[in-house]
Amino acid sequence: MFYLREWDFFRNFAVVKLDEGIERFVAYISTERRFAAGTVANYSADLADLRSFLEPYDIEEVGDLTAREVRAWQMEHIGRGEAAATVKRRLATVGSWLRYMRRMGWLDTDVMANVSAPKVPKRLPVFYKESETEHLYDEGLFGDDFMGRRDALMLRMLYETGIRRSELTGLKESSVDFGSRTLKVLGKRNKERIIPIEIELAHNISDYVALKKQTVQPTEWLFVNRKGEKITPATVYNTVKKYMTRLSDADRISPHVFRHSFATHILSEGGDLEAIRQLLGHESLATTEIYTHVTREHLKDVYRQAHPRGKK
Repeated sequence: MFYLREWDFFRNFAVVKLDEGIERFVAYISTERRFAAGTVANYSADLADLRSFLEPYDIEEVGDLTAREVRAWQMEHIGRGEAAATVKRRLATVGSWLRYMRRMGWLDTDVMANVSAPKVPKRLPVFYKESETEHLYDEGLFGDDFMGRRDALMLRMLYETGIRRSELTGLKESSVDFGSRTLKVLGKRNKERIIPIEIELAHNISDYVALKKQTVQPTEWLFVNRKGEKITPATVYNTVKKYMTRLSDADRISPHVFRHSFATHILSEGGDLEAIRQLLGHESLATTEIYTHVTREHLKDVYRQAHPRGKK
């Protein structure tokens, strides 16, 4: 492969320019690792920001970078008032880049060993209450035209499957297997997973597809706009905002809150944590375990509000 031959060539040289090292890393994560376009864009932006910051330091080569400059870059962002989670994410980007530089033989020191990321306070995921999501099935909430039926299906699918916004926009008509009542989802890093769907949701999808074929030009995409074009992530966000602002008093309203609600509601009904992990597409069970804390806190709130001793 072209990139590999180039990398082997550069590996023989100890001196690599910063710009060259960044360029090679971005090519690696986009072509070899096949990171999502949004992830690649975030990595590129973080590294470009670091590169710009380093200009006054007169550092042109990867091997000249030290923990002192990275810490200074970190403090600049903290000084701007950036959230600890954002700063930590930026440092993670730099850490991934520098590990790659070392693996390729272009850096011989572990720069990040002397850089401490800021502590991020643990925040439990926000979720919609079951009493709120039940209203998604009320008659009259959504219009009976094509757009209303589309909106209803979008929100119900987010809630009943726990898929991400990007996964929803990427659904095609062929993603739905009505025979086995399953949904094929393309997740992060192009990993596929199969999610079972209830018979009512399958009927909703079937009815919507039939109406779509009568309303817009033929297209492979499941969710489209009035012109028959694939919907954008912004459309999903705005649609969720439109309806859930009226239905929920959650601290945050977004498509991702449906994902949290999906997991939390299943777990509160006795669902298996490993099964939830697989449905959500998490690589590690540790990521899914955050929902056990959510349900515990929810139970405490219910106790405090309803039990006579809790009120005291």
